Amino acid sequence: MSNAEHRRHLLTPGETSARAGVSVSALHFYEREGLVVSERTAGNQRRYHRDVLRRLAFVRASQQLGISLARIKEALATLPGDRSPTKADWARLSRSWRDDLDARIDQLTRLRDSLDGCIGCGCLSLRSCALYNADDELATDGPGPRRLLRPLEDVPER
Repeated sequence: MSNAEHRRHLLTPGETSARAGVSVSALHFYEREGLVVSERTAGNQRRYHRDVLRRLAFVRASQQLGISLARIKEALATLPGDRSPTKADWARLSRSWRDDLDARIDQLTRLRDSLDGCIGCGCLSLRSCALYNADDELATDGPGPRRLLRPLEDVPER
């Protein structure tokens, strides 16, 4: 591909932003965080390869699942940097996340099911609340809502 052809296949930040559904400032942020890369023109303007659109879609979908930018960056680092990722590259990346996503689904299901009884409760029945941690007895297990963070079979009965 000639230089002229190569430049025609590059997108401006505005074009990339519009196509990806992110603001230009978000695009620049993702670049600073190392999630996407751009080239610079002779006039020092950013230009993005079209394959950055798939990466941005992956970033946005991953963020909606609650995955941290650090984990997203780690995953994107497994993709080839010298060529556009293939379907096989993306499949390999998604397989590596399967266990984590299954665990997140399980956690969200438990959260949904635990909160069902809480709607409208006002915590008037703390002794029967699935989230209640009397005297912080679960502090030795670690920080946060321990009953929601661990598998159901590990939650002690009251």
